[in-house]
Parts: sequence; structure tokens; C-alpha cells
Amino acid sequence: MKKKFSKAERDLLAKLEALPDSQIDTGDIPEAPAKNWRLARRGDLYRPTKQPVTIRIDADVLAWFKENAEGQGYQTEINRVLRHHVTRVEKRSGR
Repeated sequence: MKKKFSKAERDLLAKLEALPDSQIDTGDIPEAPAKNWRLARRGDLYRPTKQPVTIRIDADVLAWFKENAEGQGYQTEINRVLRHHVTRVEKRSGR
């Protein structure tokens, strides 16, 4: 479940997001040693529940994803694109 932020919290987050990287002081955060990244794996902490669905997609769109998917496969790529869209729309609407 997503946390609902108050207007004051959303305003503060918006101000922080607007800051350029050069104005953010991260001096108190120690750098992770390079050897730690050798063990890093993406997605180990959060794995959303997958739900099988049947969906009708235009043949040319499906063919494009099958031809252009990088890495794990076209279904994963379609999910990534949809997730990116949802994130953008939620960000725009202030959720």
C-alpha cells in the first residue's frame, strides 16, 4: 500500500525534487566500497505480485516488442513500459 502524503509533505518533496544535484549535500553519506557492488542484485527487496492476464494488443505493437525487447523478454519489457507510464501519470497528478 502506498503512503498518502500530506500537502505539506508533498510541497517539501517537490522543493527537494526541484533542487539541482549540485545543491544537495550528501557529504554525510559514506560511499559504498566498490567491492560491495559486486554482490548487488536488482529486485531482491521488492517483487511486485505478478498477475497473469489476457490482453489484445495490435499485431504490429506486439511484433515491435518481440523484436526490440532487451534482456528478459518482451512481456517484461511491456510491463516496464506500462510501469513507467503509470509512474509518470501519478507524478503529474500529484499522487
